[in-house]
Amino acid sequence: MDDAEIVELFWARDSEAIAAMEEKYGGYLNSLCISFLKSAEDAEECVSDTMMRLWETIPPQRPKSLRAYASKILRNLTIDHWRANKSLMRDAVFTELTVELEECLPVIPSPEKIYGDREIAAVIERWVKSLPRQDRVLFLRRYWYGDSVEELARRRGVPAGRLSQKLWRLRAGLKRELKKEGISI
Repeated sequence: MDDAEIVELFWARDSEAIAAMEEKYGGYLNSLCISFLKSAEDAEECVSDTMMRLWETIPPQRPKSLRAYASKILRNLTIDHWRANKSLMRDAVFTELTVELEECLPVIPSPEKIYGDREIAAVIERWVKSLPRQDRVLFLRRYWYGDSVEELARRRGVPAGRLSQKLWRLRAGLKRELKKEGISI
């Protein structure tokens, strides 16, 4: 079943939509979540919550890419789940990613500046799209999907140190772009 057909099932409030989602994207969403939480039980809970959120948001939403829409929901739920359990789990994945990106992303000091988030997101999106495909994939695999440097290096067949340097150069490029756009860091 294609995405449009699944979305139509959601719009018709047909419970078959959930079964179709689980069949088509359940494995993908589960593996994505496990890569962050390192727990099959937590991943199962987040995927289940994602299905519930899809049911609650379609309609009124009519996503063009169901995979991307579900991935975004899952990612947000995974981060919320991790935050709720961070005092118990102390998993280093998000902490490490946050520390790496801190040097090139501004801190938003007050709620009045929340509007700036959209501007920052737009600059980052344009910058990522401007990267050569290989660099774009590397950046997104590291900072969106949370792949480890070691895993990325293994996939590319390069030493982890060399890949760390490449990621550092990419972050420096993002920092320059943000400064160029007038976003203080």
